Amino acid sequence: MDAQRLPCRAGLGLKPQHYADILDGKPDIGFFEVHAENYMGAGGPPHRYLAAIVERYPLSLHGVGLSIGGEGALNGDHLHRLRGLIDRYQPQSFSEHLAWSSHGETSLNDLLPLPYTEATLDRVVAHVDTVQQALGRSMLLENPSTYVLFAESTIDEIDFLAAIAQRTGCGLLLDVNNVMVSSVNHGLDPYTYIDRFPVQAVGEIHLAGYDETTDAAGERLLIDAHGSRVSPDVFALFRHALGRTGPVPTLVEWDNNVPAFAVLADEARIVDLAIAEARAPGDRRERVA
Repeated sequence: MDAQRLPCRAGLGLKPQHYADILDGKPDIGFFEVHAENYMGAGGPPHRYLAAIVERYPLSLHGVGLSIGGEGALNGDHLHRLRGLIDRYQPQSFSEHLAWSSHGETSLNDLLPLPYTEATLDRVVAHVDTVQQALGRSMLLENPSTYVLFAESTIDEIDFLAAIAQRTGCGLLLDVNNVMVSSVNHGLDPYTYIDRFPVQAVGEIHLAGYDETTDAAGERLLIDAHGSRVSPDVFALFRHALGRTGPVPTLVEWDNNVPAFAVLADEARIVDLAIAEARAPGDRRERVA
């Protein structure tokens, strides 16, 4: 059974250095999101603080270690611990990445890209089905940020994601920063990507800041760094996306060089204003997270 909806507001990633700011200050934030793997221990301070915060705020659980695109079977122990975490906190949303991060018994510290082929599609669909059955709920699958393309790919990324959603019933997490990063890196139009995206399946949006450098040919190269304010071009693309989706729960990701909580709260306030503006047309409906 699916959990209740996340509110169609801005959310923030929950960081340990901000526990006291949140519990003492009770800031007006729509929801908080945590990486599942950071809370898979049996107890201790992380769980004590998370339990207190979940009493006051909706929770989005974001996985980074399932390796849904991996060639091997999913890790049954990881799935079991993930199910225990979901049963414990009853988050309003669970999401993971269209990526692979393990090979055999080795777990890697990266979210690595996939070739978009029929064989890969069948494998990802089977893995998403396994996850949803194991967790007893539907999940959201996030579009990746990529730095390489595969010569063997035969399916467009958007068609690939749409097929997964159609065949499994899962939702999609639209990471607008990832769209910008991948589009610039591969010489594509990010607005065309958003215009083609299957927004009826979108249950959550992610925003972040990127770093910029140049590649060996001197071309722009964007890096999905999560270490700064949302970039202006990403925010403009987000507004364009809201024009298609209507109000959607939207997370501001900031995982590196984490600033004072007041800076994150200011980012959330700006995002809340954009979501409120997207509510104006009466024919837009809220999406289910």
